[in-house]
Amino acid sequence: MNLGTAVLDLIFPPKCPYCRRVLEDPRAPLCPDCQKKLPWLTGRAGERKVDFTDGCFSPLAYRGAVPDAVRRYKFQPVRAYALPFGELMAQCLQDHLPEGADLVTWCPLSKKRLRSRGFDQAQLLARVVGKRRDIPVMGTLAKIRHTVPQSELEEESARRANARGAYVLMPERDLTGKRVVLVDDVVTSGATMSECAGLLGMAGAAKVYGLTLAQARRD
Repeated sequence: MNLGTAVLDLIFPPKCPYCRRVLEDPRAPLCPDCQKKLPWLTGRAGERKVDFTDGCFSPLAYRGAVPDAVRRYKFQPVRAYALPFGELMAQCLQDHLPEGADLVTWCPLSKKRLRSRGFDQAQLLARVVGKRRDIPVMGTLAKIRHTVPQSELEEESARRANARGAYVLMPERDLTGKRVVLVDDVVTSGATMSECAGLLGMAGAAKVYGLTLAQARRD
């Protein structure tokens, strides 16, 4: 820990992103109580099928204290949550894909939403994951059509229609033979992730693995 970080921790002590209590260990991604109480997904429970991917991995279910934490990250916004969220995701990737990958990328925001929010939450998560797992991080996709937030649509068919055609590959992105990790914050219907993963496959990716902090589950 450098001096600047130590001073900031004294003035603004880091808090658990889920319960917002001050962390006893400022470098921990969450507090001991939330470590026990969060809806963890372990083993096969943390995997789900998403079209055009070779599996999607998530450390948490989207319930309990998780939805509020994600909303604070995206809409208040609390950019600092990218680090503790990303650390959980990096460990999840290690657990499910110990052999690693060649590239980490993300499902991007539209230019309009990026301007209003000030940062791309999936991009920040991807950077943490890439750093923790020592995998290069690169943008591969652009969102060319501003869409209604998927969280505002209940029907899966509406979510898929909303995402269809909203993304394109960035120029000169050759992913031939690469194992790619595609990052987003939450997977619900899988519409956004499958749309993006399909494009990565068209660019030649040999494998595409989804990675999110949480997944919405009907069980």
